[in-house]
Amino acid sequence: MDSDIRPAGADDLSTVAALVEDAYGHYVARIGRKPGPMLADHAARIATGETYLLDGGGAVLGLIVLVAQADALLVENIAVAPGAQGRGLGRRLMGFAENRAGALGLPRLRLYTHVAMVENRALYARLGYAETHRVREAGLDRVYMEKPLP
Repeated sequence: MDSDIRPAGADDLSTVAALVEDAYGHYVARIGRKPGPMLADHAARIATGETYLLDGGGAVLGLIVLVAQADALLVENIAVAPGAQGRGLGRRLMGFAENRAGALGLPRLRLYTHVAMVENRALYARLGYAETHRVREAGLDRVYMEKPLP
């Protein structure tokens, strides 16, 4: 199932940056500034092996950035190309994250999203995530959520 999900390489940097811009660009007006993923150091996350790409039909359709923490695997970013949304690719990437957490022996997944990204919060709740807290970080109002793994 994860055969088309692969680690990003340095030569994928421009693709990653473009995908993040396309996937998050519509939030700029809602939030009043670029959301965190649009400001991230994509090259650094690729270099540390934390960025994974979902390929399909000769194109990169999505990505996920996973950061191992002491007690959880943090989903720092997940993005699906606008033209590929609604096909279950986000769920597939989240399933990949669950598998990675299990392989690393981590008991839960953790993520955060902007408080104004209500549709994302609703999706994460449907996937079994529960809100743990809200905080203002890097000038952004974030909602943290977690999902314990079986």
